[in-house]
Amino acid sequence: MRFLLDSTVIIDHLNGVDAAEGFLRSHAVDSCLSVVTVNEVLAGSEPEAVRGDELLLDQFACLEVDRLTAKTSAALRRVHRWKLADSIQAALALNHGLLLVTRNHRHFKPEKHAFVTVPYRV
Repeated sequence: MRFLLDSTVIIDHLNGVDAAEGFLRSHAVDSCLSVVTVNEVLAGSEPEAVRGDELLLDQFACLEVDRLTAKTSAALRRVHRWKLADSIQAALALNHGLLLVTRNHRHFKPEKHAFVTVPYRV
């Protein structure tokens, strides 16, 4: 299985959460990010940490938003009432056949969405 990592997993790793580090170590080769994750992580980075955070993010392939993703995202927003960032993450995972790895179980309930996994709880 291949994975799309959302920002919660990367931020947990940067904050020293052992479960996030363990997941990344075990699945880094099978994982990628989206432009949403890159944006969310770097927007929350302290100025002195940006370069190091960029180095971490640059180790993963990055999926960008194309027209198909935009259309799928719009459909998901209509159905689930998700915000733009969440719907883009979901659309990218669905369109690329990836499992979305997130701790955001409020919006992405694994029991409701087969493309979602919550790999650990904090």
